[in-house]
Amino acid sequence: MLLSYQECIEKYGSDYKLKKELAGGNIFMKEKGIYSTKRNTSEIDVIMCRYPKAICTGRSAFYYHSLTDVIPDHYYLATKRNDTRIKDSRVIQFFIKNEIFDAGVIELQYNNSNIRVYNLERMLIELMRFRAKLPMDYYKELIQNYRKMSFEMDFGLVEDYAAMFRNGSKLMNMIQMEVL
Repeated sequence: MLLSYQECIEKYGSDYKLKKELAGGNIFMKEKGIYSTKRNTSEIDVIMCRYPKAICTGRSAFYYHSLTDVIPDHYYLATKRNDTRIKDSRVIQFFIKNEIFDAGVIELQYNNSNIRVYNLERMLIELMRFRAKLPMDYYKELIQNYRKMSFEMDFGLVEDYAAMFRNGSKLMNMIQMEVL
């Protein structure tokens, strides 16, 4: 279980007692301000604890949804447009309009980690929006995997998400041509 510095102070009472727990091996410091009750924790758990309002998107979300086997080099996180800039070399940040930020957010269980990520339907819209920025072979792999799971998806939800964007009808036409 990961704890912030403030949560550790509330749990142990003071900074002195926290340092005693660290020295005794009862709690482990993962990064500045992030502590764990277990010796080994995954990096995604640390990222999700450090940035609790952020949502995995882009290549990270495609990987966590098993649409690709390409492990992303960075963590792709979406934040609200007015949030502060993330200064972490492991993270690539996307600023999303506040009106569409929460649309399609789910909690995904991945290797015993709880990850906030956009659902498959929202990620299909994101794939169509940013297809020109992706390598062609990567894009084709994602489209092929979306075709395989198209019978499981809620395309009414896809239409709702597409309607949130200016070019929603164009996005839906591309989805019908590429996926359906």
